[in-house]
Amino acid sequence: MSTAAIAPFRFFGLHVVRTRRLGPSMVRITFGGDDLRDFAAGGRDQSLSLFLPHPGQREPQLPSGDDWFAEWRALPDDVRAVLRSYTVREQRRDPAEIDIDFALHGTDASAAGAASGPASRWARQAAPGQRVRVLGPAVEHNTAVRFQPPTGTDSVLIWADETALPAASAILEWLPAGTRAQVWLEVQHSADRQPLRTGADARITWLVRDEGAPAAIDAVRAAELPGAHPYAWIAGESGCVKELRRHLVRERQVDRRQVTFVGYWRRGVSEEQLRETAARAA
Repeated sequence: MSTAAIAPFRFFGLHVVRTRRLGPSMVRITFGGDDLRDFAAGGRDQSLSLFLPHPGQREPQLPSGDDWFAEWRALPDDVRAVLRSYTVREQRRDPAEIDIDFALHGTDASAAGAASGPASRWARQAAPGQRVRVLGPAVEHNTAVRFQPPTGTDSVLIWADETALPAASAILEWLPAGTRAQVWLEVQHSADRQPLRTGADARITWLVRDEGAPAAIDAVRAAELPGAHPYAWIAGESGCVKELRRHLVRERQVDRRQVTFVGYWRRGVSEEQLRETAARAA
């Protein structure tokens, strides 16, 4: 397999080291591999592209070479590797490992109310030794880290659903001690709450849908935001993210340059459909 670079990104061949269930809707999978000595996550909401095999495949089918993406898209749907975007929850050097947390869909009133997709199915049965490919960072300062508070920011606002919970958790760990932060984390079940580490002066509210939590827009609208120059990071279901951004920019008069918003998924639409729509628009 070629390690063709898309600077500052390159391919890494990894294998599953272990798995750990974090709650009804989340599993943490730890990956290892010799390639990780050259992996350089930038922390916060560092994302990567994860390529997974189909059932019955020993490893994901991914062409090599400079034109790998076009060749990958040309493969039959049931052959070409499943591609999904995920957050690096944590990277360790000794031993060389990375953790990726997977939101699981489809078993019940699930993490995002979505049907079980190929990544969720793979994550449920993942076992040590299984192989994957990753297109990830080779340098810490890279464009796949979106959480970038501008100079002059005096507080932080975060909203995330369970698909963005790993990124929000990593951001909270990264925030400098004493940073004022208002945080809403939306999950399905009470048991999906996770212990969070942060040195920030953070007010964290768990919005648990099974407990009748208010909608994200209602929870944020009712809150008094800290600071005169807040920076907002909102990530999760696209419709909810857009609604929150509209509220912050139009109703709260937050400078749009101070709002980072990321639609991790869209209700009723698969990631394959989203990618095809984006490709046609390009």
